[in-house]
Amino acid sequence: MPEPFAVTMRHRRLSWAGAVAELAVERAHRVLPESLRDLAVYRVATNVGCSWCIDFGTMLQRHKGPDIERLRDVDHYATSPLFTADERLALAYADAVTAQPMTVTDELVEELDARLGHDGLVELTHAVALENQRARFNHALGIVDQGFTSGEACRVPGPASRD
Repeated sequence: MPEPFAVTMRHRRLSWAGAVAELAVERAHRVLPESLRDLAVYRVATNVGCSWCIDFGTMLQRHKGPDIERLRDVDHYATSPLFTADERLALAYADAVTAQPMTVTDELVEELDARLGHDGLVELTHAVALENQRARFNHALGIVDQGFTSGEACRVPGPASRD
């Protein structure tokens, strides 16, 4: 069982509340492209230093099929040709929201709103804030990577092997 779930299960009410909330969020996010959301969430995990989130997030992205090799270049997203203009903007926003204190500017919000639409901006903000919560929870409780990317934990079939 993934460690964050095992830790949370010790408080059953919070565990159920979290599971219901995660399911509701997954169903509600319908405007922002999933790959853009996943990339911003990954960036938050790297900024917070949550090795579990990085490990699990890399595995999820690998199973969805996009090129995960570019995740190695995420620290250089501003100049890397591996990222689109929208991705660079979303990554800059993830950095700004995660920074302490936050460094979000009106100009950044206006540009994201123009490119993603209001609902896309709200979804991106929600995804970044939620991952901050998850990553900080895991990091604070010492939850570390479990080997998802190495295949040593909770084997999940890739896209080619699904029925």
